[in-house]
Amino acid sequence: MIKFIGVKEAANYLGISTQTLRRWEKSGHLLPTIRTKGNQRRYDLSKLLPLQNSVQNNQSTFGYARVSSHDQKSDLERQCKLLELFCAQQGWSFEIISDLGSGMNYNKRGLKKLLNLILEDKIKRLVLTHKDRLLRFGAELVFSLCEQKGVEIVIINQGTEPSFEEELAQDVLEIITVFSARLYGSRSRKNKALMDNLKKVVGNNP
Repeated sequence: MIKFIGVKEAANYLGISTQTLRRWEKSGHLLPTIRTKGNQRRYDLSKLLPLQNSVQNNQSTFGYARVSSHDQKSDLERQCKLLELFCAQQGWSFEIISDLGSGMNYNKRGLKKLLNLILEDKIKRLVLTHKDRLLRFGAELVFSLCEQKGVEIVIINQGTEPSFEEELAQDVLEIITVFSARLYGSRSRKNKALMDNLKKVVGNNP
């Protein structure tokens, strides 16, 4: 006996959002089996099973690592190795995305890739070493988006993380570096003197 289900049920069955299901219809990837007299979409449940397996296989675990500056590259490598080891121990198929940039910068390449993957329902699990590795401010917004998309958040929270004050000072210094470079020129003596003084101030603060 053929069982027809609506848009919301079909999306839940496939583990995707209703927006994605409608986008698939628009692109011709998945069309509703029938439409009711009231023009409601209906899907044949038996025909969704092969697609469900395909969707689940394509969804994966992604680890995200980030540091604020180039002199923290060794810490970035440590984060990546920790994420790789943790995911492998769980038996998960995974990919690591890394960024080098301020936790207050929302325009990082890796972060944008991660957000696009979440919006496209291509992630089932996001793994972080620590919450602040994602963003200094606004991580909760990304977590809320993950909740809406059914993405599991795993925070390992192992090892000693830099204090909030240390990370914030580094982020502020990174922002000042960018703006002062634009204002004075990255090679100017004035810019170098300014940055040297700022580093001394940051370094002297607890």
